Amino acid sequence: MYICIRICLNHPVNTRKYSIVYCTPALYSAGGTERVVTMKANYFAESFGYDVSIILTEGYGMPPFFPLSDKVHVINLNLGFEELWEKPFWKKVMLYLKKQYRYKKALQSELFRISPDITISTLRREINFINDIDDGSVKIGELHLSRADFRGSSSGTPNVLSRWFHAWWRRRAVASLRKLGKFVTLTDKAMSEWPELSNIIMIPDPLPLDVKVQSTQQKSKRVIAIGRYAYEKGYDLLLRAWELVEKRYPDWSLNVFGMGNRQPYEQLLTELNLNTEQCRLHGVLSDVKKEYPNASLLVLPSRTEGFGLVLLEAMAFGVPVVAFDCGSGPSSIISDGENGFLVQPFNIYDFAERMMQLMEDGGLRRTMGSNGIQKAQQYSIDKIGLQWKQLFDDLMQNGI
Repeated sequence: MYICIRICLNHPVNTRKYSIVYCTPALYSAGGTERVVTMKANYFAESFGYDVSIILTEGYGMPPFFPLSDKVHVINLNLGFEELWEKPFWKKVMLYLKKQYRYKKALQSELFRISPDITISTLRREINFINDIDDGSVKIGELHLSRADFRGSSSGTPNVLSRWFHAWWRRRAVASLRKLGKFVTLTDKAMSEWPELSNIIMIPDPLPLDVKVQSTQQKSKRVIAIGRYAYEKGYDLLLRAWELVEKRYPDWSLNVFGMGNRQPYEQLLTELNLNTEQCRLHGVLSDVKKEYPNASLLVLPSRTEGFGLVLLEAMAFGVPVVAFDCGSGPSSIISDGENGFLVQPFNIYDFAERMMQLMEDGGLRRTMGSNGIQKAQQYSIDKIGLQWKQLFDDLMQNGI
């Protein structure tokens, strides 16, 4: 009884219905950030009764990829930053500055019109100026990447000038992050990457699936991977590891699902002379819940990973996982040898060995799958949602 009273005194119940604005580039694609922002916006609006708006810059006229509550308002500024991707670097900088000027004016106008209590940035282009918009809202930033990948990764900086620019850009961001009411990272390890910041807190992503059934892994000989076709996702490493696996387990299949350009990986698949009947590269999944129950193993060969939602999803279905111990994400979710395997980056031989260990041991798969289910339950939206509510209450009560 004493403990209950003490908690209630320290954390009084706050039933105020906040006005929340999210700033994120787009919702039309099947990315992890899009998924998490959609899920949290839905939860804040439906469960807490908050007035939630999402302000976008891309994908004008395109519907959200993930289901969005009718109670969530979407405002698309139609700025088209994505056209910069195909431009040469010098032109990219000029267009970027022009669009940034328009973005600041438009976002400022919307924030003054909405007058939110809290504005949350996913730390894209608006972080450069959002603290300068004096609309009265508390500014929060949430980072879905590791610090090393914040504002440009090695794969996206092809020349010296571009690499220098991205390095300068990242350093400049620290000053902006310091001004935020709170800076949210997804893992304790990611939190430790920012020792110069005192306004930092860790709140993980929630499990985005409502799981009704478990994997039929004892009957399936099927390995899956889910994520974008991009350098950082490491599918080239996976295919090279699968070359080793296929020789010993020709009756097992590997199915990769994701958005993006598959051509380089299809070419590698041919170069490695892999069996295209057993190793297949698919497009994006419209409903991932249909794949997990039919899988025996999920692999995450990423070179870097801020969190790794697919790991949680697989675990929720009782599917064991194998991942490189990259970035801050996988090690925050996987307990090596208990609910999956963490492999030294980027050892394809060990990665293949761990896959084969699980493929040949159904008992181990079931044990790890059971442990994974327990782990995934710690990330339910109800539990993570309450952490966000507590953060909102604290910030508003302290008048930050």
